[in-house]
Amino acid sequence: MQRRGYLHQIHPVLPVKDVVEALDFYVNRLGFKIAFADDSKNPKYAGILRDGIEIHLQWHDAAEWEENADRPMLRIVTQNIETLFEEYAANDVFHAHTLLRETAWGTKEFAFYDPFKNGLTFYRDVK
Repeated sequence: MQRRGYLHQIHPVLPVKDVVEALDFYVNRLGFKIAFADDSKNPKYAGILRDGIEIHLQWHDAAEWEENADRPMLRIVTQNIETLFEEYAANDVFHAHTLLRETAWGTKEFAFYDPFKNGLTFYRDVK
């Protein structure tokens, strides 16, 4: 019998203009740890970890950056969402309209953008 392929992780790659700035935001404000970087002083590609989440950050030349282009939106399943919301509120990462809310599709969630306009939504199912 042939075995079926099995997907078990995803490591999204977010575009950033400055990997060092992105690392500072994700590590010092969102509580991630650096997993790896291709260069310790001037990285162009790096990975970050928090709990069971791994995200990669990839440098993109600012001269080629389209300000109006759509950026990725990550939806991250979260436990203890109220505590995480309070942690991030204390670290001043939210925009003026960030709320912890229950949705019509059965989740409790909040969302904001990183410094490069990549969207981050943290959520849990309401059951």
